[in-house]
Amino acid sequence: MTLKEIAKNTSTKFVDVRSETEFKMGHVKNAVNIPLDQFQQRYGEIKGLGETPVVFYCRSGNRSGQAVGYLRKMGIDNIYNGGALEDLQYYLN
Repeated sequence: MTLKEIAKNTSTKFVDVRSETEFKMGHVKNAVNIPLDQFQQRYGEIKGLGETPVVFYCRSGNRSGQAVGYLRKMGIDNIYNGGALEDLQYYLN
């Protein structure tokens, strides 16, 4: 399954790991904002984590990659690095 197919899946959840300020400037509809510097304390707020697809994104894909790497080390699957917000928005349109 491609990232585009995963992103368009109605059960997919989105997590924006950018700062609150960046999030307020624009984000994927219904995305949850958990800034990377708060991620280790707050990742439990992601409903369906490991059960339904969850796509993480940020400005460039670096921070979202770190979040995905952290969760994979914890044994959590069904998570994806969506890369940059602009890339993800392209897939959703």
